[in-house]
Amino acid sequence: MTTPAGRDTLAGMQVAVLGLGEAGGRYAADLAAAGCTVHGYDPASAPTPAGVRRAGSAAVAVRDAQLVLSLTGAAAAVAVAAEVAPALPAGCCLADLNTAAPALKRQVQEAAAGARVADVAVLAPVPRYGLATPLLAAGPGAREAAALLGAVGAPVAVLDAPVGAAAARKLLRSVFMKGLAASVLEALAAGAAAGCEPWVREQIAQELGEALADRLVIGSHRHGARRADEVEAATAYLAELGVPTDVCAASRAWLARL
Repeated sequence: MTTPAGRDTLAGMQVAVLGLGEAGGRYAADLAAAGCTVHGYDPASAPTPAGVRRAGSAAVAVRDAQLVLSLTGAAAAVAVAAEVAPALPAGCCLADLNTAAPALKRQVQEAAAGARVADVAVLAPVPRYGLATPLLAAGPGAREAAALLGAVGAPVAVLDAPVGAAAARKLLRSVFMKGLAASVLEALAAGAAAGCEPWVREQIAQELGEALADRLVIGSHRHGARRADEVEAATAYLAELGVPTDVCAASRAWLARL
């Protein structure tokens, strides 16, 4: 199921965005522009998006929220869920948008201590699409998150499945996307060694489109560490499924070089 878009439901709604990096900052800015009251938190020196109220802690950011978006990165997701759990208002929906293994998403649900948790998978680059980025949600809070985010135009498909199911599908997609990035990086490195990198890049762009080709290369350089963690999670999940991980191994090798 995909929710219809509309702009009235979230007008004036209290939203907390935890993590104001590339994706979190864009979501926070777009939600504020859509009329939400947005409280953001990030312990790092990430800039505060326009229209967003910067909180001094994650617990302060969520205390009045109807919807919480967690974009902290997988390494911090469980700890942050445990930190904010006592401060979450009754009925608040905690949507975890971090790319992580299904088991870690279940740990987030346990750490959130009874909150309505939505396991949300992000299926396209948030900097490019903002609130229009397609999402996949599972877990007890999935339909609520889909309804709330759908009200500002976010296309959210809902899986009738427990927390971890959306994360699993995202990792299956990651095998393809990160493997494609590794192939592009290797082809460009070979092109440079052969003295014809611009020609190789043009060939890739003709097949994939300039925007995707750039995203694969630039994004891999910019987010190598985070994507390496994502590929590690994908590798572990494929191992559980009994599937060979040759492409994941190549992706990890290229991300390690970067």
